[in-house]
Amino acid sequence: MAVCIAVIAKENYPLYIRCSANVEDELKFHFTVHTSLDVVEEKISSTGKTSTARAPDMREFYLGQLYPSEDYRIYGYVTNTKVKFVMVVEASNTQIRDNDVRSMFRRLHNAYTSVVCNPFYILGSNISSKAFEKVVAGMIVDEQKKELFT
Repeated sequence: MAVCIAVIAKENYPLYIRCSANVEDELKFHFTVHTSLDVVEEKISSTGKTSTARAPDMREFYLGQLYPSEDYRIYGYVTNTKVKFVMVVEASNTQIRDNDVRSMFRRLHNAYTSVVCNPFYILGSNISSKAFEKVVAGMIVDEQKKELFT
């Protein structure tokens, strides 16, 4: 489960950021998301340079782990329209595997596609869809539930 999920526009401004219930760390997560955009840009540009003989395979949107920090691991995903998804996961969560993160990004991408296909959504505006919020809420760690189980 993630502690922070962000959707970043092609021009690198946030369309949506949701963090776990821990308010004290919210600013830290915002900073982490924005610093990870440099790594995302590096990975995107290096993909284009390595395959000069053939076109890069842009069907694989999952960028993998962008970088680890002491307490968190940051993962990235880019759509074909260059919208970026960033997910922050606790480093202490050893149960989550790469395939789990990949499937979470696919669900997030499908929810984002549903938002964009809404005729009343204006491209580039903040995401305020209840259906999208429900998908994200299913992926975010709830601190109160976490305290009940420990």
